[in-house]
Amino acid sequence: MRNVTYDQIVNAVKNLCIEANYDLGEDVVSAFKRALHQEESDVGKDVLDQLIQNAEIATTERLPMCQDTGMAVFFVELGQDCHVTGGSLYDAINEGIRQGYKDGYLRNSIVKDPLQRQNTGDNTPGVIHVELVDGEQCKIHMAAKGFGSENMSRLTMLKPADGINTVKEFILETVRLAGPNACPPMVVGVGLGGNFEKSAYLAKKSLLRPIGERNPREDIAQLEEELIEKVNQLGLGPQGMGGRTTALDVHIEVYATHIAGLPVAVNINCHASRHKTAIL
Repeated sequence: MRNVTYDQIVNAVKNLCIEANYDLGEDVVSAFKRALHQEESDVGKDVLDQLIQNAEIATTERLPMCQDTGMAVFFVELGQDCHVTGGSLYDAINEGIRQGYKDGYLRNSIVKDPLQRQNTGDNTPGVIHVELVDGEQCKIHMAAKGFGSENMSRLTMLKPADGINTVKEFILETVRLAGPNACPPMVVGVGLGGNFEKSAYLAKKSLLRPIGERNPREDIAQLEEELIEKVNQLGLGPQGMGGRTTALDVHIEVYATHIAGLPVAVNINCHASRHKTAIL
């Protein structure tokens, strides 16, 4: 049994919140640069160049890359031989969010009630998913999820007879409807299978995967490649101003499902695909 303290988790979460908003992943920046060389639209090239510059300024000046610093979403892989001491895991994560968003001068975007709309003032609570795994580590994945893209996400409960073509059509339709509201070039996360909530969980978790990393299943990897090509044929382009770079990647995660169901969820990330990981 290994102990991880409340304070260790608070400090790790605080740093994750700040780093995710200041330091865009190298996989995303590299994808911008590849797209810049492939983009045919002059306006699209200009937008991509500005996104690259924006990421550089955010890193060097220690500023958030986007004014929407997101809802703090966490995927925690907690080893079954890891014991959290000095307080609860959930309390530690929310305290880390509180400190990170304050010290990082990040926008507080969370309201305590979806109808009354009163801001909590510290960007808490976060959305926390915990998975018990083998081992004695505590791995914390943090995503700062802006709602320009989040609001464009969709879920449908297809019938098995609808088949793969209907799945593809739903994904492409979701991207088409999102248009410029999702701040492209986007990353498209897809969850196939499970049930209603599992498919949405898979779609969001898929966005943690580095751009360019394919699903280990060959058939799903081929489907990802096919969809990224079709998404970029939609012509939305960077920031929806036209061009061939509508999305940087499509990530698909799959899970078992019921004989009567074919759940499909699409969760979209904007160009500021912000996520960081800490291992304790």
